[in-house]
Amino acid sequence: MICNQCPRKCNIDRTVSVGFCRCSDEFRLSRASLHYWEEPCISGKNGSGTVFFSGCNLGCVFCQNYEISHENKGISVSDGQLIRIFENLVEQGAENINLVNPTHYATRLAEVLSKWKSPVPVIYNSSGYENVETLKLLDGLVDVYLPDLKYIRNDKALKYSAAADYPEVAKKAIEQMYSQAHNAEFEGGMIKKGIIIRHLVLPSNTNSSIEILDYIHKNFPDAYVSVMAQYTPINILENCSELNRKITKREYDKVVNYALGLGMDKLYIQSLDSASSDFIPE
Repeated sequence: MICNQCPRKCNIDRTVSVGFCRCSDEFRLSRASLHYWEEPCISGKNGSGTVFFSGCNLGCVFCQNYEISHENKGISVSDGQLIRIFENLVEQGAENINLVNPTHYATRLAEVLSKWKSPVPVIYNSSGYENVETLKLLDGLVDVYLPDLKYIRNDKALKYSAAADYPEVAKKAIEQMYSQAHNAEFEGGMIKKGIIIRHLVLPSNTNSSIEILDYIHKNFPDAYVSVMAQYTPINILENCSELNRKITKREYDKVVNYALGLGMDKLYIQSLDSASSDFIPE
């Protein structure tokens, strides 16, 4: 297929070559397992049925899943094998099917999810760097959107992800997700439908985080928001020395207290001990 499904618009035939995401048109997975360290309404008691897709259309320099996203480690699977993986996770008691970093496979996932009706909620867990037209293909097939809103400043998006257009693109993408799923539904403390917007607080970037909270509060008042403290330096970044450390308690408290001061009451927060390589999937 000629691939323009994400904002990179590589316009290449993924059956014969690869674009920015480094992936062919075949599904490539690096991990599928029960995962217990998502937001409580996602992991629950039994764990979230996470399926990690190899490769990435964003490629952040500080990526926490570097082996998966940058090094593209994993194996190729057919549509049928992917469905069997979903079914196996459900058989293990997964609270949901959690598609992690699915953006560069979105159109093919729409085809699979049209054929396979999940008995548990389907979660679309992405960087937020999405095409609106591609997201429209998922309307009615995805129950919960779990997008990042990483940057609101173009210079930060360019420096950290080589995507200066990220703020504008992600805002429009989240608007589309919000229009599909903002009426959240819970059952027994577990989210069945809705949107949770994630924001990872980066060291030396708290003012950007505050701008992002202002934007979310104004534009997505019914959204749940997850302010994440788990940033862990993976590699030494010579050109981004400010990222060569974890965030401090003072930095995280500044951001969380600002959110509370805005009156944001649909808020998930983390303890600072979540910033550990122990939580990074192999």
